[in-house]
Amino acid sequence: MTSIAIITGSTLGGAEYVADHLADCLEQQDFDTQIENNASFADVESQKLWLIVTSTHGAGELPENIQPFIEEVKQQDLTGVRFAVVGLGNSDYDTFCYAVDTVEQVLTAQGAVRICESLRIDVSQVEDQDQAAEDWLPTMLNVL
Repeated sequence: MTSIAIITGSTLGGAEYVADHLADCLEQQDFDTQIENNASFADVESQKLWLIVTSTHGAGELPENIQPFIEEVKQQDLTGVRFAVVGLGNSDYDTFCYAVDTVEQVLTAQGAVRICESLRIDVSQVEDQDQAAEDWLPTMLNVL
């Protein structure tokens, strides 16, 4: 059974809800999921497939609950880690989904491989973020 670590960055809970929904979808397809809402590197270092679900906060920053994880990751060798990213943001701001860019840059700089195009959900336009993420999920699964 393939195991996926789902790591969330959320300020108001929206990214956590999307992550929970994706975990349910993945489990229905016989994946083993591990959700981390306040991840540390030690929580996921044995996992080789990561799905990061994060919102963008403030002026394009990562939410507070994922910032320590990203700082830890900057000190790690992530060779062998594959990842995908789902981002939530509001296109009314010029920093729309900047957290996705940050996650992609940090993980790839440490040797991880992005396995598919990241999903950027515009919460000002997409009413059902869970469904948008579920519709994207085959994009990730088709490359596994």
